[in-house]
Amino acid sequence: MILLVSVFVSIRPAVGQELSCRVQIDRSQLSGSEFSFLDELQRRIREYVNTQNWTDDRFLRHERISCDLQIIMLEAVSLSEFRARLIVTSRRPIHGTTQSTVVTRISDSKWQFEYGRGTSLNFDLQRYNSLTSVLDFYAYIILGYDYDTFSKLGGTPHFETARRIANRADGNGDPGWSISGGGQNRRQLINNLLTQRHRPLRTLYYKYHLKGLDRFLKEPEEAREVTLDVVKELQTLNRNLLGSYPLDLFFSTKYQELTALFQEGDLQDRAYNLLTQIDPAHSNEYERIVQ
Repeated sequence: MILLVSVFVSIRPAVGQELSCRVQIDRSQLSGSEFSFLDELQRRIREYVNTQNWTDDRFLRHERISCDLQIIMLEAVSLSEFRARLIVTSRRPIHGTTQSTVVTRISDSKWQFEYGRGTSLNFDLQRYNSLTSVLDFYAYIILGYDYDTFSKLGGTPHFETARRIANRADGNGDPGWSISGGGQNRRQLINNLLTQRHRPLRTLYYKYHLKGLDRFLKEPEEAREVTLDVVKELQTLNRNLLGSYPLDLFFSTKYQELTALFQEGDLQDRAYNLLTQIDPAHSNEYERIVQ
């Protein structure tokens, strides 16, 4: 009986702990040794993100979503209140290879939070906290984007959780949550992602990753054709989603990868013409396609 129980425990799938996240805090812009306790915060954030069960889904260790949180401390408003830039990066493996692709990379410069030496980080989606609510929000953004790459609109439940966090945060006066603040912020991102008109963009994440990248090793030309179809659809979306934050994120995350994909094969000219038209900000990079 003891042996059977031991075998059952050893083969039982892992539950939760969906993220495998590296955390780095850069406090070089803060002067004075009194902020050395922020090294402790780096460890606490890493433990908070990586040990939390964010969903009810089962994840084996090798299935956990690889991500990075880079926190650049910009200003100490006081000994326990800070302004920071948060750079969130998530990746997923490319099927049949040892390589991975960056799914999204977000730079958020509007983070202001409180943290005192020795303060513990507690997970509670029902209460707003200037530090943990931002971590929670981006954890569900990472999950939403990742799930969207494996099934059409598969990330919707996680994006909806992120919106509930944003709704709870609104009205607290902290930057980055209010749509009236202007510019690209958390509220704009999650509101856009869950609108009907952004559904085609989210569906393209599935097509690009599962039907394009994941086929690239065995069927490179077919994968390029699929990717070119994605670019054509993005051309249409670009007219309908002018100024869209999620659309900007797609290109700022994928422009180098798109360049590399089309540098070989027979689609260089068509890909170059489309990409430079849709995403002129990265035209210099796309020049490499036709060189």
